[in-house]
Amino acid sequence: MKFILFVIDDQLEKAPANEMADIDAFNDRLEADGHWIMAAGIYDPSRATLFDNRSGAGLSQAGAFAKADEHISGFWIIQADSREKAEELATAGSKACNRKVELRPFIG
Repeated sequence: MKFILFVIDDQLEKAPANEMADIDAFNDRLEADGHWIMAAGIYDPSRATLFDNRSGAGLSQAGAFAKADEHISGFWIIQADSREKAEELATAGSKACNRKVELRPFIG
């Protein structure tokens, strides 16, 4: 089963070097254990652009779709044999990045 782990952040700065080292070690563990698919950090919502072309509306606006004190600052896409294993990895990911992590399964 595939899952996505969203990193939930309340800061706009990039993670400091010590946290990056812990994230790199977690990534290495995911890869060594066969759970790795991909991961990425993403910029804060100030760099987002929202597009809405439903029914040919052709609308766009600067910023994220939701205004909140927290935002997604990265993600992992993982492979796990069970929900329980994915939850274990999400817990370890939260510790590694020192942030909250939201786990969601892929559809299908």
